[in-house]
Amino acid sequence: MTSNPPIPATRQEPALRCSEPAPTDRAALCRRLLAVRERSLALAAPLSAEDQCVQSMPDASPAKWHLAHTTWFFEAMVLGPLAPGYRPVDPRYAMLFNSYYEALGPRHPRPQRGLLTRPSVVEVGAYRAAVDAALARFVEQADDDTWAAAAPLLVLGMNHEQQHQELLLTDVLHLLWLNPLRPAYAPVPGPAPSTSLGCAPVPAPGFASAPEAGAEGWLERPAGLVDIGHAGGGGFAFDNETPRHRVWLQSHALARRLVSNGEFAAFIADGGYRRPALWLSEGWAAVQASSWQAPLYWTLDGDTPVSQFTLHGEQAWRAEDAVRHISFFEAAAYAEWAGVRLPTEFEWEAAATGVEAPLLRQLQDTAWQWTRSSYDPYPGFRAPAGAVGEYNGKFMVGQIVLRGGSIATPGGHSRPSYRNFFPPAARWQFSGLRLAADR
Repeated sequence: MTSNPPIPATRQEPALRCSEPAPTDRAALCRRLLAVRERSLALAAPLSAEDQCVQSMPDASPAKWHLAHTTWFFEAMVLGPLAPGYRPVDPRYAMLFNSYYEALGPRHPRPQRGLLTRPSVVEVGAYRAAVDAALARFVEQADDDTWAAAAPLLVLGMNHEQQHQELLLTDVLHLLWLNPLRPAYAPVPGPAPSTSLGCAPVPAPGFASAPEAGAEGWLERPAGLVDIGHAGGGGFAFDNETPRHRVWLQSHALARRLVSNGEFAAFIADGGYRRPALWLSEGWAAVQASSWQAPLYWTLDGDTPVSQFTLHGEQAWRAEDAVRHISFFEAAAYAEWAGVRLPTEFEWEAAATGVEAPLLRQLQDTAWQWTRSSYDPYPGFRAPAGAVGEYNGKFMVGQIVLRGGSIATPGGHSRPSYRNFFPPAARWQFSGLRLAADR
């Protein structure tokens, strides 16, 4: 697995301070909130003001926008409704930094976020500092009833910000790749351990420990009923991970590791991008329309890969690395070429939580894994009332579920029931594939 760039030290002194006299639960939540907010600043620290303003495509957002939007989220969801007498730092920011919440008013068009040269990076930093200071006061002073309403929203806001931390990295990678100079986001780390941009060195809650390096082949699983979805009983989950329910699985096998660069290169050499019979119709149309010849960020000499662009800049292509930055269409075509298929999200979750899970590699720390499952509501799902209800439910059409986590996923953010989702043509995410087979 390609190592992660180190996180540079935060350049801005955070305004959020945890009050020692606060009740234990509040103090603990405040410390977690502080850590999440600081990490966003650290991720943006290597970027120039010019880097932070540019939008590379409509699906991406400028780094500055991510920093402002995650701040607006706390202002709109927590401080505005629950902090007595709170006044927005700048009422105009609601229109600029609202992403898709219809209940919270009009929004600046998403494809035009790169035109927002104002507010400046410095002003966005001041915005973050002001909201952080207001959050610190609120955490300390809220009465018990207000705190009971606010705590779940603060936890949601932290997890929302962690999602945007990963998006910031994926968007920056795409932006820098489009620069002819191919600049690196961060230098290649040395042999000494460094702070990771991605998952923590220990598994996130619910994931089994990693097996010895060398485990290969297939994990066989018998048919049977399995419980799917977040089990509750403590720990955060998004609403789309619930309700927990039972699913019948036919007997199948799941690959113990992800498909590698070298294996995907064999697909390319065998004419994989030139054989329409391997592709879903919409995928073949995408291949032709966009002239796909390899995963995003690969450079080919004929059919031979020679390099790939990473957060460390242009690097030599390595056959042993897991393939990343492929669409669902490419994952499905590779599986067809290999004579097998992609797993369903239920097969993936059952394996990740089963007693055999230690036999699986690269579950959460390498690449998000495309499944063959549409992003649909679970039986009995109901979106919450109000703006929070717009977080997930309204996107349950035309999307494909990915499971696991990637090198850019914040440590501890993912879990076996986590349902990531993107349109099937998306390639700029750290997305790869694990194979499955019928038995």
